[in-house]
Amino acid sequence: MKKNQEYLDRLRKAMADHQVDVCIISGTDPHQSELPPHHWRGREWLTGFESENGTNGTAVVTADEALVWTDSRYFIQATAQLEGTGFKMMKEDGPEAVDLIDWVTEHTDSGKTVGIDGMTFSVSYCQRLQQELNDNGIKLNTDFPQFDYIYPERPARPANKLFVHDEKIVGQSVDSKIEAVLAELKGELANAILISALDDLAWVTNLRAAGDINFSPMYVGFLYLSEQGDRVLFVDDVKLTDAVKAHLEKYHISTRPYDSVKEFVSQLPKETRLLIDPQKTARGIYDHIGCTTVFGGDGVAKLKSIKNDTMISNLATAMEKDGVALTRFFMMVEREYPTGKLTEVELGKRLRALRLSDPTCVDESFSPILGWNEHGAIVHYEATEETDVAIVGDGLLLVDSGGQYIYGTTDITRTVALGTPTEEQKHDFTLVMKGHIALSNAIFPAGTTGHQLDVLARQFLWKEGKAYYHGTGHGVGYFINCHEGPQNIRLNINPTPLEPGMITSNEPGLYLEGRYGIRCENLIVTEKYETTEFGEFLHFHPMTLFPFDRTLFQVEIMSAEEIKWVNDYHSLVRSRLTPLLTAEEAEWLKQKTEPLK
Repeated sequence: MKKNQEYLDRLRKAMADHQVDVCIISGTDPHQSELPPHHWRGREWLTGFESENGTNGTAVVTADEALVWTDSRYFIQATAQLEGTGFKMMKEDGPEAVDLIDWVTEHTDSGKTVGIDGMTFSVSYCQRLQQELNDNGIKLNTDFPQFDYIYPERPARPANKLFVHDEKIVGQSVDSKIEAVLAELKGELANAILISALDDLAWVTNLRAAGDINFSPMYVGFLYLSEQGDRVLFVDDVKLTDAVKAHLEKYHISTRPYDSVKEFVSQLPKETRLLIDPQKTARGIYDHIGCTTVFGGDGVAKLKSIKNDTMISNLATAMEKDGVALTRFFMMVEREYPTGKLTEVELGKRLRALRLSDPTCVDESFSPILGWNEHGAIVHYEATEETDVAIVGDGLLLVDSGGQYIYGTTDITRTVALGTPTEEQKHDFTLVMKGHIALSNAIFPAGTTGHQLDVLARQFLWKEGKAYYHGTGHGVGYFINCHEGPQNIRLNINPTPLEPGMITSNEPGLYLEGRYGIRCENLIVTEKYETTEFGEFLHFHPMTLFPFDRTLFQVEIMSAEEIKWVNDYHSLVRSRLTPLLTAEEAEWLKQKTEPLK
């Protein structure tokens, strides 16, 4: 048994001590972060299902069961990592999916108690949980901070210094952002707002931190704003430099300790109508609010998702820098691949070093996914010393990576052939690219959602009975986080329309377990296309600058329009990157962007 069995024993003892019969353990933090700081990654520590990139999962522990729910991106990884830990994987999507809350109600007797740490579950999640537990006579204890009892070696809360994100790069002042947020309150019939989401917080304040969260410059805190002029940032004082204090003073933002937020909201005047986002606000905070609560807050995420002209212009600079780093990386791969000495882990180190050699790159935007052959079929694969393999023989290398530049966040996936690709690999790659091109070429009326466009990317795979189950596209932040809402492009219905200024990924794929994986990803910006008597129409413009592997295209199954798109895109890449490259690098890029025929 792995050491996780010992941790499981500690938890069951704490449950008995606090009269908790079932414990549900979140994989996130008081801000509902996709990748929480290590202080709040106790679920990973407890179960052994973990990675630097974070893992999506929620655990349930009873006296005789220990389960972890996760989605299809992690089925292979979770199955392997949970072996010998005392935990069993449960599927939260796909044909064998089991609903976690349904499972809990079906396996818990009336009169029993379910315990959670209310600071790591959203108000929305707890609404459904509480309703279903109540319907079955089961009690809910929202004040069971399990890791306070069982995790003595728990990492401290992040104490990294904040820094100001230059407004010349951002193109918008804190005052103008706060004014926009306060304008949103009127439509919600509220007069104050508590911002819990860390990406919203970083956006409003034009502040960042290096190290609070892996691969993102967001920082830990809360922000309270009111129509009466109150501006309160809840943040640990150790994080504030003189420059940051001057920045906050300039915008009349006072500070209070991070832990004082619950006391603060409990003492708000009764006439306050506090707007909170129920999907981003912790139940543990909601339980302390002493005034009228208004649910909403989507407007802040919407404001953040629409990048201004300055941001888009600067992101273009970040993409050029990223393209240069990738050119040098893939040149190195081609040069050293014949030696047989390259490995997945080594490639990850090399790619990181190349990106961070640019002083404007603060970090990677996520831990790179470098999957050789069968590892490429693991959607969220992370190479470790235990899983590392040498890049030898013929096959496909999938590289999904990105950088956090002060000029913007990048995210790109390329699948390249090393050695001689098979006709099947070329065929599958081309099907994926046909979907990528179809979405890239989309022209659509204003008001269209990503859900309505998603089929464009999947249609060619579906025609051959093939599919992928992750989303086709996610929003991307501006030097904040790699995954950003509210827009996306996926099968699930999302009412958020795609609007000019939104940055979204375009990343269809195909994964054959045990064989190979293919994913082709660019970031695209929504732009105005034309206005006719039928209204305004929009289209996408590619932001990412790096070629696709020409050797993998099966030209005979491509249309003339598809071939033209590839050639035009490669011409764009060549024209933008060539002036930034050495003569040798420029010649390599020229060869990689020669027209398809």
